[in-house]
Amino acid sequence: MEIDYQSCIDEIYSEVKPLLGLGQVAGYIPVLAKVNPNQLGIAVQTLDGQSFQAGDALTPFSIQSISKVFVFSMIFHAFGDKLWNRMGREPSGNSFNSLVQLENESGIPRNPFINAGALVSTDCLLSISKNPLEEILNFVRSLAGNQNINFDNAVAASERDTGYRNAALANFMKSFGNIKNEISEVLHTYFHQCALAMSCVDLARAFSFLANGGVNPFNNEQILTLSQAKRVNALMQTCGLYNESGEFAFCAGLPGKSGVGGGIVAVLPKHLSICVWSPELNKHGNSLIGMKALELFTTKTGISIF
Repeated sequence: MEIDYQSCIDEIYSEVKPLLGLGQVAGYIPVLAKVNPNQLGIAVQTLDGQSFQAGDALTPFSIQSISKVFVFSMIFHAFGDKLWNRMGREPSGNSFNSLVQLENESGIPRNPFINAGALVSTDCLLSISKNPLEEILNFVRSLAGNQNINFDNAVAASERDTGYRNAALANFMKSFGNIKNEISEVLHTYFHQCALAMSCVDLARAFSFLANGGVNPFNNEQILTLSQAKRVNALMQTCGLYNESGEFAFCAGLPGKSGVGGGIVAVLPKHLSICVWSPELNKHGNSLIGMKALELFTTKTGISIF
């Protein structure tokens, strides 16, 4: 069945736009608190090269925790299954920046998509890279096909000035020997990766390798093995939307990753990737409109992994 993706996302855009004003922008990062909340973008990228967009799909925004997928993919490619000695693969059941489980589990984060796990990923990257920020930029620029992607230094500085919880997580894991590099370097890199500015179009294209068995469909570069891509998608399905991962699986039925900048990216293996961005968040820290838009997308098209 041929699906008219453009008509579909145009319809979804019209249906969810009235929900603007019902959420709250991320207030704990001062720069993000100033973002115009009345923005909404949707982009779909198919593996055969078609791109569809609606609304503010070309507007760059702070991708925040979506960046965890990029850095984890970089180190998963480099380290393989040795990573599982330093992080788990289970949903956390606690807040994405919780210290509680680390005490009971000897400094081993539950999964790579909570903050503690992402800090370990960043630490792993520092261990193999002389210029990790340059490597992160090169990686996402290549995936997105956009050489203009960059860090938002104002956001990175704002995170540095208020990132006490992340500093605590890093120091706590250092005490267990699960952070190998200097805390200051790990945090500097982490705050910058979270401050990547990308659009819905950029992100939908950049996640296409996870819809394509680990291979970038636009230049045939193998980013991950088929097995590794399957595992990243599984982690996104179970852990990608904080404590709302189960709800997202129930409603949307796609592996996805969210960020407190208001973006959610999801993939349908062998077919497409989709990104929705709206800065207002629900109580779980996920885009309120993004959650609804992606539920409508799989309902209207009849496609999901289930």
